[in-house]
Formats: sequence, C-alpha cells, structure tokens
Amino acid sequence: MRSRTIPWRVVRRVTGAISLLVLAVVGVSPIGCYISRAAYEEARILSRRQPISRLIADSGLTRATSVTSLDTRGLDAPTIAKLRLVSEARAFAIDSLGLKAGDSFTQFSRLDHDTLVLVLSAAYQDRLQRKMWWFPVVGSFPYKGFFDFDEAKRARDALSREGFDVTLGPSSAFSTLGWFNDPVVSTTIKQDSITLVNTVLHELLHNTFFARGRVAFNESFASFVGGRGAEEFFRARGDSASLRRAENDWQDDLLLGAFWARLSHAIDGAFATFPDSARTERLAVRETIYNAARRRLIDSVAPLLHGYPPRWAERVTLNNAVLLSRRVYAEELDGFDSVYVAKGRSVRRAVNAVVAAQKR
Repeated sequence: MRSRTIPWRVVRRVTGAISLLVLAVVGVSPIGCYISRAAYEEARILSRRQPISRLIADSGLTRATSVTSLDTRGLDAPTIAKLRLVSEARAFAIDSLGLKAGDSFTQFSRLDHDTLVLVLSAAYQDRLQRKMWWFPVVGSFPYKGFFDFDEAKRARDALSREGFDVTLGPSSAFSTLGWFNDPVVSTTIKQDSITLVNTVLHELLHNTFFARGRVAFNESFASFVGGRGAEEFFRARGDSASLRRAENDWQDDLLLGAFWARLSHAIDGAFATFPDSARTERLAVRETIYNAARRRLIDSVAPLLHGYPPRWAERVTLNNAVLLSRRVYAEELDGFDSVYVAKGRSVRRAVNAVVAAQKR
C-alpha cells in the first residue's frame, strides 16, 4: 500500500494556526520557542498518520498468521499484530470501561528514531518541591518534554548547575488530552503487549477526565486505569498468561507506590525538623535517608518485584527529582484500588465513582 500522508497544505494550516497562537501569547520568549518546536514535531507526527484499520486490512494478517512473515507494504507482522492489539484495547476502553477515545489511537505514525521524547523533571534539593513550568492553555506542569534531545541535556545540565536535583528519561507515548487525533507511534508499538495495552488505557483516561493543575492525581488515576484495566482486558480475552503478567505488573506498581510514599514521608518529615535556612543540615539528613532507602529497595523491595530486570534497583538514582517524578505516577494507588474493590472490582464503576467525586 502506498504511504498516505496529510497534504502539506493541511500541515501548513495546522502549524500556522499554532504558530500564531504561540506568538500572540508568548511572543519570542524561550517558552515560545519551546512551544513552536513542540508544535512543529506534533505536526510531523500528524502528517505521517495512516489508518490502523487500513494497515491491518491491507496486510492480510489474521491471528493465525505467523509473526515471522513480512508484510509486503513495509510493516512486519509483529508490528501489524501490535496495531491490532491497540485497536482491540481501544475498543475495550470504549465499550467495557466507558472511556472517551475520540479519534485517538485510530492511526499509526512511524518515527525516524527510537525515542519519542525526553522528559525532564527537577526539584529543589533542600525541600520536596518540584520546579514547575507554565504553558499556555494547560497551565503548570512539573515536567517538560523535549523533542530536541541536545536541548534536553543542556536544560538538565543548566538546572544541575543552578542547584536542582534533576532526572531526564525517555517516554514512548504521550497524550494531547483530546486536542488532536493522537496516533499510536512506532516507539509505543515496541513495548510488550501488557505494557502496550496499559499505555493505551492510561492515555485514553486522560482524554476522558483531566483535572486542571492536578498532575499527580491525573497521572496516578491513569496509572490505576491502565493497570487494572489491562487485567480486565486480558481476562475478557481468556488470555491467562497475559492476565497473570498484568496482575503482577499492578502488584509491582502498588509495592513501589508504597515504597515511594514511605520515602517521601521520611524525607519530608526530616526536612520539617530544620528551618528553611538550614540548607546544610537538610542536605546531610536527606543523604542518610536516601542511603538507607537504597538498601531497603535493593534488599527488601526488589526481590518481591516480578517485572523488573535483575539488578534494576542497584541502578536507580535517588534524589528529590526522582522521588517526586515517581510519585506523580504512583500517588495513592491503594486509594484508587480501594474504590475498585468497593465497586465490585469493576474499573468502569471505579472510574465513574472517582470522576463523580472529583466533579463534586
């Protein structure tokens, strides 16, 4: 099949409209340049979209087809199989979980590189407080995504020189919260099947409900929906092996969520024993706590994890930026789970209950 793309005139209109908005709001400031680059990269991703349904139909791939065969139109059989899984997870999200998908994940974009975006987070060294970045329309966020990887590293190094704790890492997917028809991209497709389904459900929850200015709630709520939703998806398919792995992944999330919460309380409590001006004392006590936490992570927590590679815990950096960025995706997971249990172990009913409570 010939590769279909959005006509360049449409791309020009999209990027032109976004550029005018950026110039009107932030002029030629650094944040304006950043948003312009993001708009350009988003337009590139959108211009490469191809309908997933057509890719699947034209491949002739059925579930019985050998995954070692090749699609003659450029996508190999494993990729087509993953795209089919995305479509099935999306349909499940709509029909069984009641999520609002819009047109998201109905199209596929193949990228030229293995990393979609680098995400930068920073925090003050002597208090558990994130550095925030403000963006037009959506407000403040405790992280910043970079399509320009050299720029990301320069920003990381500059923040380090300013005395911030920093963490920089790749992300294989993102959501525009329904503003655009988010395609599934080639970096997302490379994930294993359980993580892929989790990611689709996670991102579609953002389309369904997004509390302005409450990043930790939004991401943790999506983590819950992705984790428990993946379980329901594979249970409905009768795929016991994948179900077991999805269950193990969620138990890992709960276990690590409890570890990060305990560590956060310990650091915060220790900081509270010193006045704000006692930076030296705060830095000393936090290192003691982080060293003890590292031993606990390696000796007590890691042996209980199912889906992490050997010696993973030994490679984990512990600082305030890492702690807070982990907490963003794992805050009060046990609370969401308690709602899930109270609602008869139904993700759909749990989502409705949580959203109704937040709206009140």
